[in-house]
Amino acid sequence: MKVGIDMGTTSEGTSASLDIEELLATRLLVQGNSGSGKSHLLRRLLEQSAPWVQQCIIDPEGDFVTLADKFGHVVVEGERTDAELIGIATRIRQHRVSCVLSLEGLDIEQQMRSAGVFLNAMFDADREYWYPVLVVVDEAQMFAPSVGGDVSEEARKVSLGAMTNLMCRGRKRGLAGVIATQRLAKLAKNVAAEASNFLMGRTFLDIDMQRAADLLGMDRRTAEMFRDLKRGSFVALGPALSRRPLKVTIGSVETSARSTSPKLMPLPEAPQDVEDLIFTPDPEELSRPVVRRPAPQPRPASDILAELSRPRPEAGALVEAKPAQPEISAEEREAMLDGLFAEILANPEAALRPDAELYQDFLVRCRIRRVPGSAPSLSVFRRKMAVARSGVDAETAATETWASALRLADRVTEDLQGVFLMMAQAAVRGLPCPSDTMIARAYGTHSARRARRLLGYFEEQGLIVVHADFSGKRIVAFPDLGAETAPGDANAQDTGMSGRAAAE
Repeated sequence: MKVGIDMGTTSEGTSASLDIEELLATRLLVQGNSGSGKSHLLRRLLEQSAPWVQQCIIDPEGDFVTLADKFGHVVVEGERTDAELIGIATRIRQHRVSCVLSLEGLDIEQQMRSAGVFLNAMFDADREYWYPVLVVVDEAQMFAPSVGGDVSEEARKVSLGAMTNLMCRGRKRGLAGVIATQRLAKLAKNVAAEASNFLMGRTFLDIDMQRAADLLGMDRRTAEMFRDLKRGSFVALGPALSRRPLKVTIGSVETSARSTSPKLMPLPEAPQDVEDLIFTPDPEELSRPVVRRPAPQPRPASDILAELSRPRPEAGALVEAKPAQPEISAEEREAMLDGLFAEILANPEAALRPDAELYQDFLVRCRIRRVPGSAPSLSVFRRKMAVARSGVDAETAATETWASALRLADRVTEDLQGVFLMMAQAAVRGLPCPSDTMIARAYGTHSARRARRLLGYFEEQGLIVVHADFSGKRIVAFPDLGAETAPGDANAQDTGMSGRAAAE
């Protein structure tokens, strides 16, 4: 079914039509400096296409939550656990409900992590739920940066991986990416390059104009036109828009954002005693408590999940009660979880997959095995995964020395705990020192040089001492544990086995 929506008027005075079916197959990139009208363009696109296709908006500023009142979008607050976001995203795809993921009030790292987890969950939906979804990401340069910033490497990997999946592999899963950015130069090239439709707004920096011209097939001189575009005017090109560059002025919208552009207003008349007014403190000022704006309270996950999964029985139909799960002891539940960790680690590719992907796999396995109780959080999962990757046996895990090793592991970041504990268990058990390739594999990389840098980092932190025996084999000592590994060949090749199997 071919559906064309009206985006506004062209420079020729005709209606600017956008083919939704073609957009679902070819994706869209919107670029323009702050104040060029990107958010207005996205709102026009969302309003016009709302009756025809399911929508998901990644909203870092909470500007699009107003769509809920008129078009029925479900607002999902981003301040949730990973497990909650995964569950909500899965039901969003199952029940074909349009939603707005509002990330307002979160810092940039939390925004990247929440958006990445949510998008990955939509991407990993079962094949039977691969219905078409228009996925709109505002300020895409935040979620797919071209270079690393001040956020953690893990958050950047999760967010960038999710955006890459959306733009590169999302089409076959029904996900059509629409990304908007202020700076093309700050947006990862492999994400921007997958779009076949473009709407380029006002741009002043040469580097951004050049990238926009390259994407549109223009020469450098023609790219100067981007400086002269008015607010709300864009140059359109692509199979869903126009076969040649065409200037488009975006039409009006029915809803409005909660935040608006600043407007000039006259200043009040200055009082006569203005200096006394400013420099004399209020008598209650010193005793008045400092009140900070609290973070927005998210709707309970139970309310959203109930809204999405509310049954629609036919008249007179009876809804069968869900059978209660049998109760099991805490020890039996822990044994079930340990078995799931062992299944995941049995896959040779698990060592090279990020924890966020493994966590989603783990949650799916929990549902399949019907593990009772709430699933562990991502931080608990990472800790358990680090212990499982270390290869420690049950006898060693019950010792006080191993408990001390776990406390020492808290002094390193979560992504390094698996490597640290693998080295520690070899020292506690007196096993040969792991090779560079084994350490690299535990860290999720193929780089032996990075493995040696990790050992150097641990030594700088005062956690280990690295030395060699007379034959040149490496030994790693743990002064706080009073233990050290047996001599091991640093250049030995990893067989791909788990830490426990390789050690034995």
